[in-house]
Amino acid sequence: MKMAIIAANDGMFDAYKVFNIATAAAATDAEVEIFFTFEGLNLIHKEAHKNLPMPAGAEHFQEGFKKNNVPPVDELVSMATEMGVKMIACQMTMDVMSLEKEHFIEGIDVGGAVTFLTYAKDADVTLTF
Repeated sequence: MKMAIIAANDGMFDAYKVFNIATAAAATDAEVEIFFTFEGLNLIHKEAHKNLPMPAGAEHFQEGFKKNNVPPVDELVSMATEMGVKMIACQMTMDVMSLEKEHFIEGIDVGGAVTFLTYAKDADVTLTF
């Protein structure tokens, strides 16, 4: 199976959606690629992914995550990397936001929309978060 994911948002819940689906798919030997654009780049930013905002009024989820042994986002990011999930930072968004590859976690690639589309055209599953 081949899965393509677009990550365009940067909240805590968005991170869990992206990385939970990506690591679950990778665990079933699926080929997974995530294209990070706009605020989604924060999910792979060296520091920002460790401090993602929790939606107002949803603080009780933190306790639930801990109680149920749900890994923190930075651990899910590491798991995805170790499992071979390919992560691509959007070059256009990086240019607009004056970001460099060095701002992001190790192991990401940089590419444009065509890079993602070339991969996604043959994907069995395509998701956007």
